[in-house]
Amino acid sequence: METILSSHSLHPILNPKASICKNLLLPSQQPRPASLFLSKPITCTLKKPTSQSVKPSLAEPRNWFVHAQQGLAALAISLALNFSPVLYTGNAIASEFDVINEGPPKESYVVDDANVLSRVTKSDLKRLLSDLESRKNFHINFITVRKLTSKADAFEYADQVLERWYPTLEEGSNKGIVVLVTSQKEGAVTGGPAFVQAVGENILDATVTENLPVLATEEKYNEAVYSSAKRLVAAIDGLPDPGGPQVKDNKRESNFKSREETEEKRGQFSLVVGGLLVIAFVVPMAQYYAYVSKK
Repeated sequence: METILSSHSLHPILNPKASICKNLLLPSQQPRPASLFLSKPITCTLKKPTSQSVKPSLAEPRNWFVHAQQGLAALAISLALNFSPVLYTGNAIASEFDVINEGPPKESYVVDDANVLSRVTKSDLKRLLSDLESRKNFHINFITVRKLTSKADAFEYADQVLERWYPTLEEGSNKGIVVLVTSQKEGAVTGGPAFVQAVGENILDATVTENLPVLATEEKYNEAVYSSAKRLVAAIDGLPDPGGPQVKDNKRESNFKSREETEEKRGQFSLVVGGLLVIAFVVPMAQYYAYVSKK
């Protein structure tokens, strides 16, 4: 068996240099016994917590400062977003121009830019208008938009759509355009010469003044569009006019007084105020006169 001996475990005789150096050193400079070296790891372990305890104390103010900076930055951004003027990108007013530039729909007869028509209404319009086109060769397109910014009213916009979609007389003679503006609660019907002659001026005016505005005011957009389509188709087919919705009399009782009631109330008020003024002056004077006369 081999035995491994370290230099610290050898006898001083076997290691004379170490013994001589130990004797030459002062007592304060002489190395401590091996048992005392065990305390060095303890002192090291005691120093680590002290160094770690100092770092968090220095890091806490720094972390607080960083959080404060982040909070101020977020506050500045929110204030800038809330109080800065809004930059309009033009998306809100570009829809009416998109309708014109995209051209007539190819697979349907509706351009629901206002997104107010249901799938059932679109399906019913497609079935009704496709049947009319196959029988009479008249094509009618329905357009819904939220508001108009480029034109004064729906009629100018409808004429512009007709001119852009069907630029020649041959293309647009048998075409009809129906526009419904949801925000303004109004509509317009226009078309080529053949379409206008087939429908008739009376039905065109009745559709614009009855079906579209009345039902749009009640926000019944699906019924406004489909009833207008049925009325136009019936006119082209030469059938009796189905008629439009009845205009409801929505007069409300006024809370304001009439002129006669106002004059009457004013006279009564004048009498009351005058009586109070007389009482306010006469009564103190009468009391003073009675007090003086007693003396």
